[in-house]
Amino acid sequence: MSKAERPSRARAGKQAGSPEGDGTGEGAGNRTAEDGAGRGSARLAVRKTYKLYIGGAFPRSESGRSYAVASSRGDFLANASRASRKDARDAVTAARKAFGGWSGATAYNRGQILYRVAEMLEGRRAQFTAELAEAGTKRAGEVVDAAVDRLVWYAGWSDKIAAVAGSTNPVAGPYFNISTPEPTGVVAVVAPDEPLLGLVSVIAPVIVTGNTCVVVASERAPLPSITLAEVLATSDLPGGVVNILTGSAAEIAPWLAAHMDVNALDLTGVADEGLAVACEEAAAENLKRVFRPAATDWSADPGTRRLTAFLETKTVWHPTGV
Repeated sequence: MSKAERPSRARAGKQAGSPEGDGTGEGAGNRTAEDGAGRGSARLAVRKTYKLYIGGAFPRSESGRSYAVASSRGDFLANASRASRKDARDAVTAARKAFGGWSGATAYNRGQILYRVAEMLEGRRAQFTAELAEAGTKRAGEVVDAAVDRLVWYAGWSDKIAAVAGSTNPVAGPYFNISTPEPTGVVAVVAPDEPLLGLVSVIAPVIVTGNTCVVVASERAPLPSITLAEVLATSDLPGGVVNILTGSAAEIAPWLAAHMDVNALDLTGVADEGLAVACEEAAAENLKRVFRPAATDWSADPGTRRLTAFLETKTVWHPTGV
């Protein structure tokens, strides 16, 4: 190698190396990292798709319809599926399929699963808080805490409600006469406009007593309801026990009220008097139980009224001495 070639190679080394020309390549490495960071900061976030929750799966509406969900400030948040009557029928089918196994589970086991739901909801507290805040809920963190506590409260009632609602009856004759509560079956629930605490407060008493349900979530703020469905799907709750539909209650509720495989109807979230009366009339066709409470303070002690609303009493006579 000639001496004339050596300076040119040194200059080449400086160009390939750091700006200071130490030949280590550190400057090039820094530029690559900076370029990568620049590309990373410019990436588009993956937008969440809010689907229905039917039979333990997350399908889109069979109609392909959706609607825009806005924050309390009017900003676009996401598109939510708009369920159709076909989706409602599919949800009822899933709920009926799940009823045998769920109602046959021990009350203790149902309480354990409900407690697991509370644990999973607690683990996603930050996400629920953010979604409730976007929906305009004041003190969103406190509302999430109250929802977790409400689930734990109902879980504790799982193996106690039979003792409260059942009885041993005195009769004039040599018989034992025992009354025990049993789940009604498939319950269609129109959820209130309170998107988490109200939603939890109408679902928990229905399922902890052995029923399955089809829930029409708040049309105004449906996002927390689908996030709750994700919690349910990872909480050992069998698919079909809870099915959540998003969309218009005015469109879906009458079909659920008229469905012959629905055994009871909870109209808590129906504010329109005409719609409530129409649903009650449709429910009379197969003698559904209809629960239509007055305005509810969801932060108050819920009591046992909702636990017993969808229970039927079975009375057994048995001869003594046998």
